Amino acid sequence: MGYTIVYTQVLDFFPYLVRGALISLQIAILAFFGGMFFGLIFATIRTFGNRLMNNLVICYVTFFTNTPQLVQIYFLFFALPEVGILLSPFMAVLIGMTLNAAAYLCEIQRAGFLSIRQNELDAAKTLNFTLIQQVKYVILPHIMKVLFPPLSNHYIIMTLGTSMAAIFGVEELTGRALNINSETFRSIEVFSLTALIYIVITFIATFLLALIGRYFFKAKMRIIQ
Repeated sequence: MGYTIVYTQVLDFFPYLVRGALISLQIAILAFFGGMFFGLIFATIRTFGNRLMNNLVICYVTFFTNTPQLVQIYFLFFALPEVGILLSPFMAVLIGMTLNAAAYLCEIQRAGFLSIRQNELDAAKTLNFTLIQQVKYVILPHIMKVLFPPLSNHYIIMTLGTSMAAIFGVEELTGRALNINSETFRSIEVFSLTALIYIVITFIATFLLALIGRYFFKAKMRIIQ
């Protein structure tokens, strides 16, 4: 009982935590854009592909959206070595988060495809727009306006989700917080400071994404939540 909060004992570790936050951001950004790339391919198949390919993508999305992401990473890290595939903790987390993101981003991007109104495409054809002009002036602006808010929200969720990397020994923000706690035993100070860094990261990301969405894609996003 008698616990005295003393932040001076952990503030010296602040630069160490910030470097861990940069690793968290690295994982989140790589996994997000990797997931977005594969998600776009899957969304295209779901929208325009044949029945066989469509069913395969449905199975993929169903599996990855109905099993815990942590279990998926456990499989990559602990099960694959049984068949001779060894992944570093960083790569296991990155691949796992990318595969998981691809499933969710597939459905998000597919919704963007389905939101395009046929009369907009018909109007573009009436104006003799080429296919490239249709994509540039009709399809992409509409899709980005619709998709940017949910894509931004998913990125924020993924940034916070990088904390699970600590379980596998990756020294991102949470992993470094655990290291500091084991050395100083100042749990309140360490984890409250870590939480504050997460808040700052997500606030800055939310602010920047809202600015980009509002002023580049005319998306309806609040800059301050």
